[in-house]
Amino acid sequence: MTLDQGAQTAAVLQKILHTYNDLHLTLKHVHWNVVGPNFISVHQMIDPQVDAVRNYADDVAERIATLGSSPQGTPGALVEQRDWDDYSIGRAGAIEHLAALDTVYVGVISSIRKAAEDVEDLDDVTNDLLIGHLHDIEQFHWFVRAHLENAGGVLSTAGANTEKGAAAAATTS
Repeated sequence: MTLDQGAQTAAVLQKILHTYNDLHLTLKHVHWNVVGPNFISVHQMIDPQVDAVRNYADDVAERIATLGSSPQGTPGALVEQRDWDDYSIGRAGAIEHLAALDTVYVGVISSIRKAAEDVEDLDDVTNDLLIGHLHDIEQFHWFVRAHLENAGGVLSTAGANTEKGAAAAATTS
């Protein structure tokens, strides 16, 4: 790998590091703010996701360092460089949070898939790392969506593309 390829790969990974740091904080926020009849099941489902995503952030930061760059893990860098808004749901029921998380996971998965594609020709190791993360993150997404689907596979949030829109759709269907 050339120095330029390493720098390009590290730049792609920096965006994913921000994505993972934001996701694990968002998941913890949901863990703290979920209420209602399904509180305990969602509360307990979220913590393993938080732990896994924190580990993925560490994997990515260490890969950035291995490539000779400096991973930026500060809140200021995350906020300055991200292209998404803060999670928009506060204290709310399990279904509202799960519906909002569905939209979050769609965005995260899209970002990781794009990053894996961007590094595919640059670095097999980084590509493999991202694809490995996708396996678990897509499974976490499935866990969330299972609460929003009917037996026919129709999502209660179908057509919603914002967190608040998804939360509202899930509670009115």
